[in-house]
Formats: sequence, C-alpha cells, structure tokens
Amino acid sequence: MTADRISYETTRDYLYSLRNRGSKYGTERIQAFVAAVGNPERAYPSIHVAGTNGKGSVCAMLEAIFRANKFHTGMYTSPHLIHQGERIQIDRTLLSESDIVKYTEQLKPIAETLSGGEMENHPSFFEFMTVMAFLHFAKAEIDIALIETGLGGRLDATNVLTPELSIITTIGLDHTDLLGDTIEKIAYEKAGIIKPGVPVLIGWLQPEAEAVIRQVATDKKSPLYNAREHFKTREELPKTNLTGRFQQRNAALALYATELLSQAFTLNAEINVRALQSIAWRGRWETLQLDGRTLILDASHNAEGMYELELNLKALFAQTQKKPIVVASALGSARAAALIPILTQYASEIHFVTPMQERALKAEELMRRMPATCNLPQSCSSIIQILPSPSRCSLGQAGDTIVFTGSLYLIGEILQRITKGANPDQHTLQDSP
Repeated sequence: MTADRISYETTRDYLYSLRNRGSKYGTERIQAFVAAVGNPERAYPSIHVAGTNGKGSVCAMLEAIFRANKFHTGMYTSPHLIHQGERIQIDRTLLSESDIVKYTEQLKPIAETLSGGEMENHPSFFEFMTVMAFLHFAKAEIDIALIETGLGGRLDATNVLTPELSIITTIGLDHTDLLGDTIEKIAYEKAGIIKPGVPVLIGWLQPEAEAVIRQVATDKKSPLYNAREHFKTREELPKTNLTGRFQQRNAALALYATELLSQAFTLNAEINVRALQSIAWRGRWETLQLDGRTLILDASHNAEGMYELELNLKALFAQTQKKPIVVASALGSARAAALIPILTQYASEIHFVTPMQERALKAEELMRRMPATCNLPQSCSSIIQILPSPSRCSLGQAGDTIVFTGSLYLIGEILQRITKGANPDQHTLQDSP
C-alpha cells in the first residue's frame, strides 16, 4: 500500500469517526464552520434540492443539462456508492483522495477550535463534507452548484445556502424519528430550504404536503411553481435514459427549473432535452450483465420508493413473462414493512442480506417478517456468497434476472464487489445531520 493511500485511509477513518460527534440536530455548528472559512458557499450561484426521493436524480439531471451547455458545474450529493469523492464532483470528476486529505488537514484544526473541546459542538461527518464541498467549488470557480440536502431541509447542514432556486421533489414518510410522523410535519421540514424571495419549484406532492409548502412560500414571499401544473399529462413529461415514471417526473422538474432560471443562465432548449438522455446516476434501476445473468440495481429504500419499485417490477414481468430472483435488505422496520409485500408478490425467490450499515435489519430478522403463507424459496445470504468473485454470480443460471433492492447501501456494496480495483470506501455509517 502506498504512502498516499495510507494517508487517505487515516483521513477517512478520522472523518468517519465524526459520526459519533456533533449529535445536536441543527445549523448552529455549520453556520460557524462556513463563517470560519470565509463563507465559500456565497462565491457561486446554486440550486438547492430537497425531498424524500428523487433529489439526487434531479441534481444529476440539472448537472448534465448545465454541463452540456458548457457551464462549469459542481455537484454535492450523498451518500456515496463506492468512493467518498463521489459526494463532491466538479464537471462529474470526483474529488480525489489527495484533495480529501488536503481539505481535511485544512479543516480539522478549525473544527477542533469551534468545538471548544465539547464533543456535541464538534462538526459532524456530514457537516465536514459539506464545508469541504463548498470550499472545493469556490476554489474551482464553478458557474453553478447543484446541492442535495442530506436529511430534511430546515435543519440540514446544506441549508446555509441562499440559492437561485429551491426545489422540493417529493414528500413521504421517512426518517420520522427526526422529521415528524405526519406528511404535514415532514413537508414543513423540507420547506425549510425556502428562502425569502427565492422561487421554489415543487414536484408531484400530496395535497396536505403542498398546502404546507405553499403557506411557507407565501409567508416568505417566495414565488412557487408547480411541475404538476406545468406538465399536465404524462405524454408531456420529458424522456430520460433513467428507467421509471418517477424519473420522468424528476426530468420534468429539472427541465422546468431551466425555464425558471432562463434570465440568469442562457440554456439551449434542444441541448437541455438531449442532455436528459445521457444521465449518469448509478443504482437507479441500473441494468448490468454478469456471468450470463441480468443484474438490476434498484435504490428504492422507503415506502414512497417501494411504490415505484412495484411499478418497475410489473413492467419487468410484462416484458420477460418471468419473475426475477430478488436480493433484498432494509434499514429499519418501517422500510421492511413496505418492502416485504412487494417481494412476496413479484419475486420467484428471495435472498436476504445484511448491509454493512448499523441501522440495517439482520437478514434473519427480515426472513422472520415474511408471512407464513409465503412458500417462495427464501434464504439468508451474504454479498460474498452471492457474488463469489467480481465476475461470478451464484444465484440462478444464465438468462435469469436478479434484482437487488431495499437499500442504497446494498447497491453500493454490490458495485464495490463487481468493480475490479475499485479500492472502495467503507460503508459503516448512515449520513446524519
């Protein structure tokens, strides 16, 4: 192992250790942190995207559009699938390991000073990465930043931004322990990204969620635009290379955003539409060929996402007339409850696994939650058993389709396993505020 790799791994371990610090949920630490480094987030215009699902896809679509129009782009998303640098990209080039080391060396003493020796005042992993992104984008003198919230919106670390446009994609019951146990409460948290006078664009929301967001926008005198009203039928939705109806809605949000920003950015409508046909966004019903099998990597992980998973599985069966083998995991009981009924209906056999993530349910627990009336072949397995090597799959036979679903962390581990020489980063934490 090279000295540079050792230095990076030491840095990475330090950053990951911060998951046990900064336990207070709020923006006080991040406000002090960005101020201490000169508020780099003010050096460039940005688009801020929140939502239960689709926010990363919308960022990737907007990034593709702006880059196709020759703008210099920065994109901040989470979590990463293989490399930590995926979170912070300029023109879709990942932040390098050496840059992660360099920025950490710069920020570490500042963070220690700000903490005053108190663990709960120390910036968290996500706050550290957020400030790192802001600094990297400022140094590169980007033209536009696409920023995804980590969790919620109102108290998220990214919410120090004053963007050109705020986007709220969807609202669903997820992270209810932190964001609230009703659609209205969660909508209020997501609406926290709305800034006074800054326009906000919303996706296909439930009436109760839309009402909350409209009220916040009214109170802040922020013009509100509704993609559902702009694209009245499915036929009007733009096409994208990403699979699923929800991705067409995400593409509609991205395209509508370009119209709303037309005075600030000169964008070619034809280029915008073409850009939506070449989105690089891994794990979103991504199809791969391995060992004669078709592998589908699906990032659906919450109740809202499971609805889209069901639509995709229906479409897959209509196309192949054969139910796929499914490999599944889930982070938490609520997500498992949404996933299991779909598995029993659309899988030919089910293999449960436990991702390397502290909130993941054990494979054995998932199997126990299966209804007693289900007679599908079931097993508890592991990624190594399913993929004994990067080029081999032990499930099914040539010609079969295998769907991996239930957790983005599972998808990351699958990609790590089959990507030769990836030097993957550990998946040992859930992003936290």
